[in-house]
Amino acid sequence: MKDLSPRPDELDPIETASRDEITALQTERMKWSLAHAYANSPFYRAKFDAAGVHPDDFRTLADLARFPFTEKGDLRDNYPFGMFAVPREQIVRIHASSGTTGKPTVVGYTRNDIEMWSDLVARSIRASGGRAGDIVHVAYGYGLFTGGLGAHYGAERLGCTVVPISGGMTERQVMLIEDFRPRVIMVTPSYMLSILDEFRRQGLDPRASSLEVGIFGAEPWTNAMRHEIEQAFDMHAVDIYGLSEVMGPGVANECVETKDGLHIWEDHFYPEIIDPVTGAPLPDGEKGELVFTTLTKEGLPIIRYRTRDLSRLLPGSARSMRRMEKITGRSDDMIILRGVNVFPTQIEEQILKCAGLAPHFVIELTREGRMDRMTVRVECHPDAGGDEARAASTRELAQHIKNVVGVSAEVDVCTPGGVERSLGKARRVVDNRPKE
Repeated sequence: MKDLSPRPDELDPIETASRDEITALQTERMKWSLAHAYANSPFYRAKFDAAGVHPDDFRTLADLARFPFTEKGDLRDNYPFGMFAVPREQIVRIHASSGTTGKPTVVGYTRNDIEMWSDLVARSIRASGGRAGDIVHVAYGYGLFTGGLGAHYGAERLGCTVVPISGGMTERQVMLIEDFRPRVIMVTPSYMLSILDEFRRQGLDPRASSLEVGIFGAEPWTNAMRHEIEQAFDMHAVDIYGLSEVMGPGVANECVETKDGLHIWEDHFYPEIIDPVTGAPLPDGEKGELVFTTLTKEGLPIIRYRTRDLSRLLPGSARSMRRMEKITGRSDDMIILRGVNVFPTQIEEQILKCAGLAPHFVIELTREGRMDRMTVRVECHPDAGGDEARAASTRELAQHIKNVVGVSAEVDVCTPGGVERSLGKARRVVDNRPKE
């Protein structure tokens, strides 16, 4: 693989700033963000008042621990636009991600927010080894999901040529990679493995492809998967991190020259690690739950957002800004399946819509070939145990999950008593996917 390290003159000045300079900038921007949220968001004004804090109480970054957390449920409770801190007319784009009910969590962006997001994704692509003039094959999904458009605008901002193919149609993906000869691909890592399988099915040598950089995100992936992709394609595989509530892709990114964790773009996002049980802040180097506060967002400022992702903060290496370790798990029961957030409560809601099903179920996660699969094993209602009724319930539940949750799932409707009972907290998820 080629050495794709950027030249010093290609970096933004903040990427090589001292910690003192970064801290000073964060402190200044944090004061603005807290004041903006309090003055313009009824939600945050009520939240701060209930906690007995005011933006004027913030003087140093350590004071942030006095302010309350924001959780995914807050966005759900204020659906659709109750979290916005500007008039709706100033929102130029809306994205959304799945929540724990059928309604999504909604985020809005002002024109300045979109510009900032584009700049940070461009910075992330450059950190990954991409450069102006590259052809970038974007195979993240487009639409309400932030991945496709987030990658798209960032690649254009960097000066790249974008191929907005989105996801699916794997045979066509390979054809366009062969014909258009992109240098960079942005896609979920699991789907990249499906593209690899399609290369081999067509008798093509992936190492002879034009791809030199893969920027992979939207789901956890291991260093073992990185090694497989890099060896198969003779390319660099680099991690990108983001979540729609905070911005979307481009909150943090690995640097191609080190690949030693994701550098958080700390000029726009302030990270914390907390004890997931007590909520107490933890020092850098200790593992806990990742929390973010936005420093520059106008449309939807986010104060101390509990991501539920487990990681730890590390000193800067290729950049001055701190790194976050690869995500190792979550402090809640959310499943990330092919880039889609799925909660067991969502599945339960769809089961309860089906008259022929009882509310006893378990979700089994497996991996067949390259793709993760989800099977929902659920009991039929005692009064609906015939073969035809069970077949109808199977079809009905699979359709509900596809339409509402947004993923395809196998459904196994078993006889009453077929799902193991728990004497304590129900074990809803059985993860049988191979570990690293």
